[in-house]
Amino acid sequence: MSVVYNHKQIETKWRDIWKDNPVNKNEEGKEKYYCLDMFPYPSGSGLHVGHWRGYVLSDVWSRYKVLQGYYVLHPMGWDAFGLPAENYAIKMGVHPAKATAENVQNFKRQLNEISAIYDWTKEVNTTDPNYYKWTQWIFVKMFKEGLAYEKEMPINWCPDCKTGLANEEVVNGACERCGSEVTKKNLRQWMLKITAYAERLLQDLQTLDWPAKVKKMQSDWIGKSYGAEIDFKVEGIDEQLKVFTTRPDTLYGSTFMVLAPEHAMVSQLTSDAQREEVEKYVFDTSMKSSVDRLQEKEKTGVFTGSYAINPLNGAKTPIWISDYVLADYGTGAIMCVPAHDDRDFAFAKKFDLPIIQVIAEDGHEIEDLQEAYTSEGVMINSDVFNGMKSTESKEAIANYLEEHEIGKKTENYKLRDWVFSRQRYWGEPIPIVHCDTCGAVAVPEEQLPITLPDVESYEPTGTGESPLADIHEWVNTTCPTCGGHAKRETNTMPQWAGSSWYFLRYVDPDNKDAIVSKEKAKEWLPVDMYVGGIEHAVLHLLYARFYTKFLYDIGVVEFEEPFKRLFNQGMICKNGAKMSKSKGNVVSPDDLVDKYGCDSLRLYELFVGPPELDSEWDDRGIDGVYRFINRVWHLVTENQGKDVTVTKELEKVRHQLTYEVTHRLNSFHLNTVVSAFMEYTNKLMDISRKKDGIDQQTLETLITLLAPFVPHIAEELWHMLGHETSVFTNGWPTYDEEKMKEDEVEMPVQINGKVRATITIGVGEAKDSVMEKARTAIENKLDGKNIVKEIYVPHKIINIVVK
Repeated sequence: MSVVYNHKQIETKWRDIWKDNPVNKNEEGKEKYYCLDMFPYPSGSGLHVGHWRGYVLSDVWSRYKVLQGYYVLHPMGWDAFGLPAENYAIKMGVHPAKATAENVQNFKRQLNEISAIYDWTKEVNTTDPNYYKWTQWIFVKMFKEGLAYEKEMPINWCPDCKTGLANEEVVNGACERCGSEVTKKNLRQWMLKITAYAERLLQDLQTLDWPAKVKKMQSDWIGKSYGAEIDFKVEGIDEQLKVFTTRPDTLYGSTFMVLAPEHAMVSQLTSDAQREEVEKYVFDTSMKSSVDRLQEKEKTGVFTGSYAINPLNGAKTPIWISDYVLADYGTGAIMCVPAHDDRDFAFAKKFDLPIIQVIAEDGHEIEDLQEAYTSEGVMINSDVFNGMKSTESKEAIANYLEEHEIGKKTENYKLRDWVFSRQRYWGEPIPIVHCDTCGAVAVPEEQLPITLPDVESYEPTGTGESPLADIHEWVNTTCPTCGGHAKRETNTMPQWAGSSWYFLRYVDPDNKDAIVSKEKAKEWLPVDMYVGGIEHAVLHLLYARFYTKFLYDIGVVEFEEPFKRLFNQGMICKNGAKMSKSKGNVVSPDDLVDKYGCDSLRLYELFVGPPELDSEWDDRGIDGVYRFINRVWHLVTENQGKDVTVTKELEKVRHQLTYEVTHRLNSFHLNTVVSAFMEYTNKLMDISRKKDGIDQQTLETLITLLAPFVPHIAEELWHMLGHETSVFTNGWPTYDEEKMKEDEVEMPVQINGKVRATITIGVGEAKDSVMEKARTAIENKLDGKNIVKEIYVPHKIINIVVK
């Protein structure tokens, strides 16, 4: 009779043993491998089963690499600065430092229950001054290179969080953190010139082993487009308006212009008669987010009272303003060709503006155009370019503009510079002082870190100033350049500042002299495998790539991309929605671990669905996984110590299982790996009953393959089989494809296309022998009918046609 499986006792036992004897050892000669989780911000609600999914997945991969002979760096830390932590602290009425420390402690307890092979000696925390010293150091370096600069500009403003937001932090017109509708506010901001890296960020996507959808999301966000900048003279004044267009071939069809309401020339171009209407429109637009402006179907606008001159035909074109044009895309001014652009067509129809067709499918103009013609065709109404194919005229007209110095061919990007200021307390102080004589001056590197002062009142002011502005003893300082009176910068950095480079610090967390040593960086970096949610596809990943390229440029690292391979796990949902405390659909892992054990929960997290897709959580599903683990336990304990002869059947099943698990694991089809375990365990149980047992090597192979997934039970069973060393020292099993091949196959026998029997035949058995078996199997089903034809496709079809 087998021993009862006691998950609590086994898991506690091995967790204690692994503390003193880790399975992941840095032994001489081992190749290095860096597997990284996207580190969490420690929220007050703790981990739920959705968080577990990614952490289990990365740990399975890390343990797999250990079994392949690697020493794996698998660290964990805390993204603890920023809005989430501060908003939670405000809600709970405690200081963010205290709330963060308590949340970290709880998260760490829960993470330990996963039994991941985290190296806690590498732990980092973005709120630690020894860490954010280097976050500030990077900013100083960017400032000195001209990549960090100040600018007063209209920014996205969250009225509830009371801070500015980058464009990427606005989702469908709302703050991604609190869901409040975002407005606009003019504020002095620190910006990072990520646009200087736009082309490199775009081109280097091609070198990455990342999901195609993530690379497309980044490519679309960078948004490279080709076209021309064209200068339009303004009637009555000695000024020009510069526009960017991707369609210079349609310039003869430009019948009006539209400026962004924030365009610098709006006031100058507005006539007295139109001023009141224009100013009201500008104000109303300032209350909308960029996302809302682009998504609004109903076009709105107002005429400025001024006209521009088309540089090719001299036609007067009225200048309008409309909120569907954004100041920070292109030049903030567009030429409008309603005959060939859906948006311009709708605008022209609404405001009764001229529509001139300049491209026609067959070279003939449509008399009453009912919609914009957006296909290619032949040029019309375009002077010397008439009759030319529109595809050719793009280049021809662009060349003409350059020759006559009224425009030039250029490229444009949707990517905007990164708004880097936050008007909040809980963040890294920006290491800049403001001097009336010297202007903005970087804090000398030897004076870093500039630590965040401890204050009682840290709530946001809502005035556009950080709470730090009221701490006069901290704000007032001396200028590092001239020694005169100066004031510290009081805005703080966004949450993304500390998470854009943390993967570097794990490699060398105690280095006091450098962000990371050259030797450590060369040994470990870049990251081999990065695991995290798809929600970070644009924000975090783009920023981390930007930081890495900058650090490469100044000689800190020797690589330009931080993450070689990326895997994005899907979300775990409950009742059709993402788990969240506000929805009341959070499932805590704590009770499940207590009832079923860590191994069962680990395995169910993978079995619940394809890991790259969102999956619906069902508590009942873990019962099946728990029963499977018990079957494995009984299979091994009931067969341990038996002297079983290795048959071809046992050998075949062992090699097939190794093949299936290895290939599915390498492809990250982890839910089907679990299916393979269940399928082949059932086969082994059948063999055990029929053949009187399973041999030791097959049991050891099963346990070793299971070890990355269910490490506690695997380690226990491994030692029950008589081993004194860890299962993780065994090495990953190998397979021989020749030994996987079937000796026999089962084939259905059809009569007139309907299955009537099943026979077992040998692989390669002669046709005559197969058909004889088939006829014998169905002889009692022929009912005196005559066989008129026999169809045999080896290993696929046996069909006997009768009359």
